[in-house]
Amino acid sequence: MRTYYHDVAGETVTINVPETDNDLREFMQWARAAAVRGPIALDTETTGLDIFSATFRLRTIQFGDTHTAWVIHWERGGRFIEAALFVLRIVQCFLIHNAPYDWLVLDKHTPVSLESLAPRTVDTQVKAKLVDPRPPEKGGIGAALKPLSAFFIDPNAPDTAEGLTAVFNSLGHTKKTGWAAIDLDHPTYNLYAGLDVIYTARLDPALTDELSRRGVRAALLEYEHQISRMCAVMMRAGLLVDAEYVDTLRAKLREEEAKHSTIAARYGVTSVNSGAQVAEALLAMGEDMIMPGRAKPEYTDGGQLKTDKTVLMWLADLDRDWQRIGAREPNPLADAVLRGKRAGKWVTSYADKFALNVDPVGRIHATINTLQARTGRMSISGDFAAQQLPSSDYMIRRAVLADPGHVMLSTDFTAVEMRVLAGLANVKRMKHAIAADEDLHDFTARLVFGDNFTKAHRKLCKGIGFGKVYGGGADTIARQTGAPIAQVRSAIAAYDRAYPEIKRASSKWQREARGNGFVTVTPTGRHLPMDRTRMYSVVNYQCQSTARDVLGQAMLNCEDAGLLEHMKLPIHDELLASVPAAEARDFAREFERCMSFDLFGVPIGAEAEIGGRSWGSLYMKDARGKYVPELLIEHDEWYAANPQAAYAKAA
Repeated sequence: MRTYYHDVAGETVTINVPETDNDLREFMQWARAAAVRGPIALDTETTGLDIFSATFRLRTIQFGDTHTAWVIHWERGGRFIEAALFVLRIVQCFLIHNAPYDWLVLDKHTPVSLESLAPRTVDTQVKAKLVDPRPPEKGGIGAALKPLSAFFIDPNAPDTAEGLTAVFNSLGHTKKTGWAAIDLDHPTYNLYAGLDVIYTARLDPALTDELSRRGVRAALLEYEHQISRMCAVMMRAGLLVDAEYVDTLRAKLREEEAKHSTIAARYGVTSVNSGAQVAEALLAMGEDMIMPGRAKPEYTDGGQLKTDKTVLMWLADLDRDWQRIGAREPNPLADAVLRGKRAGKWVTSYADKFALNVDPVGRIHATINTLQARTGRMSISGDFAAQQLPSSDYMIRRAVLADPGHVMLSTDFTAVEMRVLAGLANVKRMKHAIAADEDLHDFTARLVFGDNFTKAHRKLCKGIGFGKVYGGGADTIARQTGAPIAQVRSAIAAYDRAYPEIKRASSKWQREARGNGFVTVTPTGRHLPMDRTRMYSVVNYQCQSTARDVLGQAMLNCEDAGLLEHMKLPIHDELLASVPAAEARDFAREFERCMSFDLFGVPIGAEAEIGGRSWGSLYMKDARGKYVPELLIEHDEWYAANPQAAYAKAA
């Protein structure tokens, strides 16, 4: 037995590394006794983060309580594997920090399934995010083990990941290659592996006390574990990739990047990623760079003129879906820079990742972060950051296929943001309009501008509504809609008169948050810290968080209906699924049923849309939102084989 000692909060803790059969028997005896005393912390060390790659290996599994850790060298095989599996199977409660990663590692590389382990897990990272969802740069503690341990347990807690990176570098390896290359017997490697479970074991009761002190409901913790488990199942399943199309896509995007870079070069911009060059060229073209509602241009912290996406989209006269707004003459340089940067980003962030990171059976596995934003909103990262795609894109989505014999099904909530706002703030006129099945944006435009409202008026009222939900002010709404700032401000005032409950709810929530230490509490009991200088964001926080929990409840409903095996991704307010083609309509009805329920007297509805084999087939529309049968047939093998279906869909 090799044994290491370390000081944690003034106490000596022990890290054991078994070497013999007798050592392993001692480990198993410890596990039996420790499991009676309470939960056991669990962690793994692997060769990297690419769980589903052909070269990924599980190296060690470590178990521990508040004073003792055991690092089991799984990589040695034989009795080491038997001992680790024995403990994995007998222990009834594990503590894991960032459980989905270890669930998936153990599911993929041991006989212990995700379904077996998840019900026996308490995720300390979930607890930490319910205590304080803010990242360190926003005033929070953060959700990583090191800062949490330093805050709650021991200010001198080492950052084991950074410490090991230094060891890797000293051995001639990088942070990426070191995990696979470091000697299994390296003392620092084993010491830090053991410390992680000891800190996790000590962190759990501290977080439990903090959740209790803040009054966070136990049911919310259980709910988040269920959502985490469901998303892990989706991550494990992955998404099938069309390799042939991806090769074509990579070439096409590089051509597009080169094309728009050539256009930018005509204006003296040799790199579309150089903000200084772009700013200089735009000024030379006569652009004053003053955004709507501003008296002067905006500058970066470094003193340069801002040429970020917001500025360039306004100069190019484009909205969030890359459609022309009609507010100004599009600037050709801004347009070229945007499109060149987008093509470059798409080829590296999507097409190249599709080609390089598919698993041995042709699937790509996204990472679903179930509690990413302060409001609890989910995000998707890793090898397929699907949430960052524009809502109108089909080019990238075309690379993702339904399973063999299946078609893609997308079920999206109907105007969920505004319905959540109407329910939370009890906005009577909105609730009546929703109950009458009226188009809410038409209804609002009629209230604000009268019966003769125009499409521009409707767009402005839609922008104001989303501004209430997402926290956008008059300047942002002016940029996104192209309306003059004076008209925007006048329309906001009329909007507030039409729906006075929203301002009243905002004032009420702000008062409650101030009385609660600048924390607003959502209907599900989520505690969201507020920035003292941005208390007006309370409507945004309440709506965003509640909309996320509406999606979470829908996911639970879908699992109860037996739909989890078909679910692929939760994206914004949408669930993407792969369903048998012959039964697609039945599945569509069932997804709609599961995603429809009442929220504070407001019906939450959903609409399912059946596509072809590719996800992109759901987005192959013209500027008016009508499906183009030629696009469907050209870009989707299912529609190519069923041309009558393409024309029926377009009709």
